[in-house]
Amino acid sequence: PPPTWALSPLPQPDSPAPPIASPVPQTQAQPIQSPPTLTATALPTITATPQQPQPIDYTINVLMDYDSQILIARQQIRFTNTYGQPIPTITLAVEPNRIPGAFELEALQANEVEIALYDLQNHRLTFDLPTPLEPGKQISLSLAYTLTLPNIEQGDPNLVRPQIFGVSARQVNLTDWYPMLVPYDPQNGWILPDPWYYGEHLVYPLANFDVTLQFSKPAIAPVIAASGAKDPANPNRYTLQNARTFALAMGRQMQSVSAEWQGIIITSYFYPYAEAGGQAALDATLLAVQTYTGLYGDYPHQSLAVVQGDFNDGMEFDGLYYLSNAFYNLYDGTERNYLVLVAAHETSHMWWFGRVGNNQAQDPWLDESFATYSERLFYEKNYPNSLAWWWSYRIDFYQPEGKIDGDVPSYGGFTPYMNATYRQGARFLEELRGRMGDEAFFRFLKDYYTQMTNRTATPQDFFRILETHTNADYSDLRTKYFKP
Repeated sequence: PPPTWALSPLPQPDSPAPPIASPVPQTQAQPIQSPPTLTATALPTITATPQQPQPIDYTINVLMDYDSQILIARQQIRFTNTYGQPIPTITLAVEPNRIPGAFELEALQANEVEIALYDLQNHRLTFDLPTPLEPGKQISLSLAYTLTLPNIEQGDPNLVRPQIFGVSARQVNLTDWYPMLVPYDPQNGWILPDPWYYGEHLVYPLANFDVTLQFSKPAIAPVIAASGAKDPANPNRYTLQNARTFALAMGRQMQSVSAEWQGIIITSYFYPYAEAGGQAALDATLLAVQTYTGLYGDYPHQSLAVVQGDFNDGMEFDGLYYLSNAFYNLYDGTERNYLVLVAAHETSHMWWFGRVGNNQAQDPWLDESFATYSERLFYEKNYPNSLAWWWSYRIDFYQPEGKIDGDVPSYGGFTPYMNATYRQGARFLEELRGRMGDEAFFRFLKDYYTQMTNRTATPQDFFRILETHTNADYSDLRTKYFKP
């Protein structure tokens, strides 16, 4: 059940919203206006922890005025220190604060003690605890905040990150919308890389989510696509266990079709005049779930949502992913198009991102190379006559080059980043498969997935597990695809 809030509870749906107050001054950072200057600052490396961290527990109660695009939230974060040393400070990632006027923190508590002094700049909220959190002890953080949703704006991906969080003419996207606890490393502290103008930067520790979403006008509430499964006893409540993120998409015009396989409910959400693409997205997602379950291991959740997004390209979140509106407009009724191709890619992220995590800023190849190569396996399994087309259309056309193990800023642009981590990464896995042989290669994939499930994988984990599955000499591949 939801906790008893020490903070003021949510107002009832028919009552006016409480006044927005900010008892503590906070600093609002300006968004990135132009590509930042490349620097030589190294990203911190996540080292092994003494034991696998317990999932973080998030309980979030939200009241939303859909027409004014304002959300009032009361949130609790429960976290246990499993790192073998006292933790004196807390760092939360607050992605909405990167957009001026989008986030306002009203109150902050740790174990019901008010935190009067904190630093909130850009996407980083840092504060000292009243007493350090000792090993083995749990802390409860409570936050009250308001979100004023911005308009979604798109631009050249070589110059600015596609914005997903916010509002379009027909869609509201709540992605990375809540303050989240970032991973802790005993040697480097809290791991929160700075955002870049392409690629991803957040590192998501494992978490359990309990989200209740109410509307000020429930009679005209929008259709909702959610990362988690809906509570049969409470249609406003969604839960998701052992996940990296919790996302919501909604719109009054959204339509949906669903399918069930082995107790998993897969739902495709789309808009009028995109019915053919909506059905194709459902079919491709279902086929991908079946394919990857056989190759890697079971799909980890009860539900999966695919949403037609009003922004460029696709994007994954745990239990939910987006496909660009352009893919629906260009869908030609066959498997040889980006709607099916990217559906296979984003579905695979439920395994390579959701289940097996990684530092997306430091080691993006550990999820994107796997997701791109999963497309190849999807076509090999289900559309073998289109496999040559996939290699030509998806990989070879771009004449990719570059080492695959750079951090995100090192590539200097969106296209070099894609060519290396996605396309060269797929070539590396294909050549590694040829060197090992199919039996050993697929045994390795399953073992890597099993060992790193619910953990944050590193390149060292990849090669450590690989070494137990092959005696083949692949040193030339490491020279070809990896930095010295």
